[in-house]
Amino acid sequence: MSYTVIKKLPPIENVMADFPLSLAAEERIVQDRLEIKSILEGNDKRLLIIVGPCSAWPKEAVLDYAKRLVALNKKVKHALKLVMRVYIQKPRTTKGWLGPINQPDLFVEPDIEAGIRYTREMMVKVIELGLPIADEALFTHNARGFLELLSWVAIGARSSEDQEHRIFASSLDCAVGMKNPTHGSLKIGVNSIVAAQYPHVAVFDNHEIQTHGNPYAHLVLRGGNHAPNYSTAHLVEIKQHMQAHAIQNPSVMIDVSHDNCMVNEKKDHRLQPKIIFEVIEILKNRPDLKSLVKGFMIESFIKEGSQSVHLEEPEKIDLGGLSITDPCLNFEETESLLLHLAKVYPLC
Repeated sequence: MSYTVIKKLPPIENVMADFPLSLAAEERIVQDRLEIKSILEGNDKRLLIIVGPCSAWPKEAVLDYAKRLVALNKKVKHALKLVMRVYIQKPRTTKGWLGPINQPDLFVEPDIEAGIRYTREMMVKVIELGLPIADEALFTHNARGFLELLSWVAIGARSSEDQEHRIFASSLDCAVGMKNPTHGSLKIGVNSIVAAQYPHVAVFDNHEIQTHGNPYAHLVLRGGNHAPNYSTAHLVEIKQHMQAHAIQNPSVMIDVSHDNCMVNEKKDHRLQPKIIFEVIEILKNRPDLKSLVKGFMIESFIKEGSQSVHLEEPEKIDLGGLSITDPCLNFEETESLLLHLAKVYPLC
């Protein structure tokens, strides 16, 4: 094999011991997972909202955002179940920054040991503030030390057709959202749910194991081929595919970013609120689809938009909550959106 060993990583148990969860936080994660499952079952009628930065960096701004979200959550928790995006791994179409777990300091070489410590500490602090968190399972082989912190897991558009990720989703005991592939096929998107809900025999940690299947695997619509896929026709097609496969707890989350907010092949993050209320209008007239759509994903940070990083000019980077990956709504817009959504959704 063609690689060079850089260094041996410390046992993850050492990092977990350095950044432990309190007992109260552990119990809250259990409760948050149960509440999310109840929403997907249709027993809890609140909307599930996965909201936060495209990528969780830098740590100080992420924690600032989390404190603001804690205050907002108190005002909307009767209607919305907020889960904060704390995405520490970033998939790339070709190449680029792989997230803070790989490179916590953009201006020095990647350092995974430092990244593990940086991201574990950040995640624990967000949870201790009182928020459930979500992350995307980009790499399945280094989940320990992080997976137990998550109340919701995403399998991304580039991974949901991959058998390893489908088996991984099948083994999880929390809800997992499987995105439709980048080319947009709804049929293949539902196929990933079938696979994740099915038990598999596989190798984990040098053991032959059987997964139990995940009845809370569900579909996340993110658009495809530079076009949206949240219309009535799309939702009806998904419902038919799910009925044909006898999907357990049939559920859809709508990612209002990515290809769902594309205009002329360019992403417009400012459309995210508009898309949510377009869907709400659809659900008002289609109770059968209202029972299918369980919530939304929103990209949001402290400041609006995004910025480019020029490695030769580190002093010019804004560390105050401006995304360095996909553009985001600012917090004020996010707050206004969620307050209004919490008022109008129970009336639908």
